[in-house]
Amino acid sequence: MSNKKNIWVKKSLTDILAQAASDSGEGLKRTLGASNLMALGIGAIIGAGLFVRTAAAAGQAAGPGVTISFIVAAIGCAFAGLCYAEFAAMIPIAGSAYAYSYVTMGELVAWVIGWALIMEYALGAATVSIAWSEYLNKLLGGAIPYEWCHSPFESFTDSQGVFHHGMINAPALIILLLLTLLLIKGTQESALVNSIIVFIKVSIVLLFIVIGWQFIKPENYVPYLIPEGAAPVKDASGKVIAEYSGFFKHGFGGVIGGAAIVFFAFIGFDAVSTAAQEAKNPKRDMPIGILGSLIICTILYVLFGHVLTGVANWKDFVDPEKGREASVAYAIAQYMTGYGWLATAVTVAILAGFSSVILVMLMGQSRIFYTMSKDGLLPSALGDLHPKFRTPYKANWVLFVFVGLFSAFVPGHVAGDLTSFGTLFAFVLVSIGIWILRKKSPNIERPFKTPLVPIVPLLGAIICFGMIVALDAQTLKIAFLWMIIGLVVYFTYSRHHSHLKSQSDILPKASDFEEK
Repeated sequence: MSNKKNIWVKKSLTDILAQAASDSGEGLKRTLGASNLMALGIGAIIGAGLFVRTAAAAGQAAGPGVTISFIVAAIGCAFAGLCYAEFAAMIPIAGSAYAYSYVTMGELVAWVIGWALIMEYALGAATVSIAWSEYLNKLLGGAIPYEWCHSPFESFTDSQGVFHHGMINAPALIILLLLTLLLIKGTQESALVNSIIVFIKVSIVLLFIVIGWQFIKPENYVPYLIPEGAAPVKDASGKVIAEYSGFFKHGFGGVIGGAAIVFFAFIGFDAVSTAAQEAKNPKRDMPIGILGSLIICTILYVLFGHVLTGVANWKDFVDPEKGREASVAYAIAQYMTGYGWLATAVTVAILAGFSSVILVMLMGQSRIFYTMSKDGLLPSALGDLHPKFRTPYKANWVLFVFVGLFSAFVPGHVAGDLTSFGTLFAFVLVSIGIWILRKKSPNIERPFKTPLVPIVPLLGAIICFGMIVALDAQTLKIAFLWMIIGLVVYFTYSRHHSHLKSQSDILPKASDFEEK
């Protein structure tokens, strides 16, 4: 059997780094420093997860215990983040978990991860664009009709007995188009815009925490976890919009379920790794960018969740006529008397924050398309760079169409849970990959080493897998179908177009990782 047909063929690190070196003149530009990378990570992390998924997790599963959910999710992310940092410093190229798995576990696993990452970055961008639409409508005082800012699969009956049914989420499409054009213009320009946005939104988050602390009502924390047997929430027509009968819907099980929901909030630090080929000093700067952004955001998340569920009762975050959409703005306007200006400022900052998240997600996915196309696993056109801007513009346009379809026609919570699945799945395999590479090649150079191997990678894999299990059944079914489609694509196209053909490509050698 030829190597071309061997689904377990592994990519030599020599070839990976040689590819990166050959691209140095004609390929992606190295323009990003450690501060740019950290801002990139914070820009991706603080967004829909904080401003939307916090309230969703509180209302659907965890109650005020969403703060514990953040800690659980953060622990899993920390373990996986350490593994990402080791890989990113050792293999400083575009492609993130996809590229790492190609070296350690072979082509088929790399393809599966690359396919799963589409759910992380592409559907992540879709989820945030939907949230962007919600907050824009809040800023405009509900001027956009429900039908034009919701998917065809969304509907509800308001307190007046009026039935509303979505048609298309037009604002989400508009912001996707604008940011796609910015990405095509250039990575450095995008990073500058992102850094400005990060400063603004972090300032607003801190302002909400400081001011909101004085409006906390201790009774909102009682009970701290949703009790077993809690009554379902219904709209005016009697339609159930939230129920708490399942194991992951109440008590400590609800905390785990909440962790699976808010895990979306941590998506972003791994996006830093996709920019490794555009970092000035990736061996030093990648670990700083990944772990630094994760630590800063975890602290902010716990404080933010504590204040939000203390200011407003978690039940408010289930009701479509209260805080189910644009929950932060709702909590400020409804319960923080005299701070209407803050509600407006937060909404503006959130819109800016969401924009930076979409920007980073689209950037991350386009770089994964770029790398996979260079490997022959996707059509070569996705690796074409703009003749002037040196950005993967064709990948950006394909991504716009794909993400746009989800943004316009799929509910936000569905896209968000699928995003969590894709990310968690990648985290599991990256964590396992570190352990495998330590066993097979213990003496290779590692500019950054994951501590306490195999404990850290195994705990990362176990915790992330546990959060996958805690996702709802519908999400798992759709995710399973998506992965089946991915395998069909691999065995009918990618396997036969792979560029790996020679015996030297099968296994990485220790010399591959040594300094030249």
